[in-house]
Amino acid sequence: MPQYFDSTPCPGATLDDLSSDHIRRFTTIARSRGFPLAPDAAPNAVLNELRLLSQDRPTTAAILLFGHDPQQCFPSARIQCAQYEGARAQQTCQGTLFQMLDEAMYFVLSHLDDQNPHQLPTEAVREALANAVAHCDYTSNQTVEIQLYSDRLDIHNPGTLPPDLTPDQLSRPHGSYPPNPLLAEALYLAYYRASKATGTTDIIQLCRKAGLPQPQFQIEDGFTVTLPRLPMPPEAGDQTSPAIEPRLLPLLRLLAKAPLGTADILKGLKMKDRNHLRQHYLDPALDAGLIELTIPDKPNSRLQKYRLTANGETLL
Repeated sequence: MPQYFDSTPCPGATLDDLSSDHIRRFTTIARSRGFPLAPDAAPNAVLNELRLLSQDRPTTAAILLFGHDPQQCFPSARIQCAQYEGARAQQTCQGTLFQMLDEAMYFVLSHLDDQNPHQLPTEAVREALANAVAHCDYTSNQTVEIQLYSDRLDIHNPGTLPPDLTPDQLSRPHGSYPPNPLLAEALYLAYYRASKATGTTDIIQLCRKAGLPQPQFQIEDGFTVTLPRLPMPPEAGDQTSPAIEPRLLPLLRLLAKAPLGTADILKGLKMKDRNHLRQHYLDPALDAGLIELTIPDKPNSRLQKYRLTANGETLL
């Protein structure tokens, strides 16, 4: 059996370096993807099920996924974000891989606003980011980098492809060769990846469905995926449609199917943080009159759901 980096013991790390809260949160989410243990299972049992212990010591994957401070062991385990259009912005995302991905995803979405109306399919971005951290070479001094331009999004990681796999082959069905298979499995179970083996082809299909050119894959001092961006054409003669932040569209599309409660919305949008969902999606959509409560006189009811308004329907 090959020895992968993410399955090796993390030097000097002990079980005290892992967060039981992080592990419990992961288990709660992973149950709906077939993970066999309950949220109240002992942390050691969860780690053993995920093969994240080596001789009762945390592996590198365990620290990256559930550590209190993963950057103490892996200083380059960060995502550096930069936006090069209009008011330039930069951000360093750190913490666990899950926390980094959430922060990086929000950075990208928060810079796709009404003054910069370019298309980028949310799920393609999420898949490309998850692939970047799953395939990253954590022994490198380089970090994962996100560079957002007016015409494209570049996601670079200090990793590479197996010798028998070329960038051109990534656009066709191909075998899966993750250099960090334990990280890749955990990201799938936590809904950061749509499938276990079709990441690049999924990205291509999502971009094609959005009417975008095909993403580009390149090997040069690491691996880079480029997602093209195209301007959204203005609606001819329509001066009355309400403005909308592009990041709210996935929420509106989800509620177009049926009214949903918070738990189902989190699952549908592949999110975990209720406060983030409320502050950045539900409250803005409510304030804009795009969604409404199904039980407005009892906002805290356990049966509360959200549904589209007529204004919300006109945007879809």
